[in-house]
Amino acid sequence: MTDRNKLETLFRQHYRQMYRLATILLHDDAESKDVVHDIFAQFLNDSRHLREETAESYLLTCVRNRCLNVMRSRQIQERVQHLYLLDLEADITPTDRLNEELHALYQGIDLLEPPVCRDIILQHFRDGITFKEIALRLGVSETTVYKHLRRALSQLRKQLQKQ
Repeated sequence: MTDRNKLETLFRQHYRQMYRLATILLHDDAESKDVVHDIFAQFLNDSRHLREETAESYLLTCVRNRCLNVMRSRQIQERVQHLYLLDLEADITPTDRLNEELHALYQGIDLLEPPVCRDIILQHFRDGITFKEIALRLGVSETTVYKHLRRALSQLRKQLQKQ
C-alpha cells in the first residue's frame, strides 16, 4: 500500500481499535503500541492494497496474529529463563554437604563385608577396571565379580539410607 494518504486514513480510523485489542491481549501498553506501529510500518513498505470494506477485520486479524507471536516469544523466553535458573540451582552444591556425602560413602565402603566386596567395588569404580580384568586378578569368574559388586552396592545403599 504505497499511497501514504490512504495509509494515514486507515491509521486514523483503526488505530484505537487495534491498540485496544493489542492491550487486551498483551497487557502491556508499550508492546501494544509497537505491535500496531509494526503493522502500519509493514504496510508502508508493502505494495498490498486493502479494500475499505475488509480493512478493519484484516487489520484486527493482523494485530491478533502479531500479539500471538509476541506471547509465544514471551513464553519461550520465560521457559528458557526458568530452565537456566534451575540449572544454576542444580550446579550450586554446598561443598560441606558434598564432603559429608563423600565421607559417608568412603566409610560405607570401609565397612563392606566380606573384604572382597570392598576390593571389587574400589577396583571397578575408583580404578575403572572391567569385570573381566578383576576376575583375572582375583582368579574367579566374571559372574562372581558381578555378584560381589551387586552385594557391595546393596550394602552401601542400606548404610547410606541409615544416615
